[in-house]
Amino acid sequence: MIKLPIYFDNAATTPVDKRVLEKMTPYFTEIFGNPNSQHVFGRESVKAVDNARDTIAGIINAKPNEIYFTSGGTEGDNWALRGVANAYKDRGKHIIISPIEHAAMIETAKALVKEGFTVDFMKVDGEGFVDLEHLKSIIRDDTIFVGCMMANNEVGTIEPIKEIAAIAHEKNAVCFTDAVQAAGVLDIDVKDLGVDLMSMSSHKIYGPKGVGALYIRNGLRISSIIAGGHQERMKRGGTTNVAGVVGFSEAFKIANEEREKNFNYVSSLRNHFIDRVINEVPFVKLNGPDKDKRDKYRLPANADFSFRYIEGESILFSLDLAGIAVSSGSACSSGSLEPSHVLLALGLPEGLAHGSIRFSFGKHNTMEEVDYAVDEIKKAVERLRAMSPLFKIEGDKKYV
Repeated sequence: MIKLPIYFDNAATTPVDKRVLEKMTPYFTEIFGNPNSQHVFGRESVKAVDNARDTIAGIINAKPNEIYFTSGGTEGDNWALRGVANAYKDRGKHIIISPIEHAAMIETAKALVKEGFTVDFMKVDGEGFVDLEHLKSIIRDDTIFVGCMMANNEVGTIEPIKEIAAIAHEKNAVCFTDAVQAAGVLDIDVKDLGVDLMSMSSHKIYGPKGVGALYIRNGLRISSIIAGGHQERMKRGGTTNVAGVVGFSEAFKIANEEREKNFNYVSSLRNHFIDRVINEVPFVKLNGPDKDKRDKYRLPANADFSFRYIEGESILFSLDLAGIAVSSGSACSSGSLEPSHVLLALGLPEGLAHGSIRFSFGKHNTMEEVDYAVDEIKKAVERLRAMSPLFKIEGDKKYV
């Protein structure tokens, strides 16, 4: 018997692992000191934060003093771009990012344009992969920042970050990657990748919300964007979220230890889901890497489909009524009536982009839940298309 509701929106957030919560609990009630306080309560909190920093650094092959705790991915993206822009504007004001970045990066770039910076977008192909040759053609001597997310939050495409970093460094530009969707899921070595900055977030890997980290390579100049006290080695003001930091560290440790097992299991759910939808639902398009590339170049949890002749929101609400929680795109922009900027960048027509739904699976999901979801998708799609005048006109034609 399937228990409803079913949660297939793990790219938006994940439930806190019980082991993580257990590790966090003492830091709410017993070891509650402010780590900036000069007494035993503060020293105990500092010890916990230092241990967490060591753990996270070790997992990504960084040094502990290269890890700076933040409130999450949005702050990390803002800090990376604005911090580098402010620190290096004497050398240049040219910035390059991909057009499929998270809104935190896109909106920060727009704000910097108003401040006199120039932003160019590297092209992506129809599956979401960055065009490296185009990047080479637009990078300049005055380029100071090249940013590309490690794995896309909507269509799951895993990008060639090592190659992007090499191109950036040929022009002495700083290379940043948003690893919010990738950290804890992919094997990440910042030294091997060659990135100078990398943002991460706890709540995508069964940790608490409101905490993340920014890796900043030693020797890199970067301005602070939050002024205040002397926290985070005087680079990021604000009282340290000790319980959150401890939870993030524990979640990251567990994710790293169980990465291969979870990757294989979640991939099996996703692959079964994709195969059934493609074979049983007509007029659909799998967005992101195609079926043959999914095991190597798509996040294991991700399946993003466009359903022709239907609004994505209509499918979302139909599935919600059936006890299935999904998303029409990024959780940070799903309240917008605009089509996904990611899908438009991939070349999808606006109408097809409006009909997209993101399914993202997690380690707690089951194959029975996947089958139930596909059955309900078929019912919802058939019912909604029966009300679509466009489907009645074009539905008998082969969709390409």
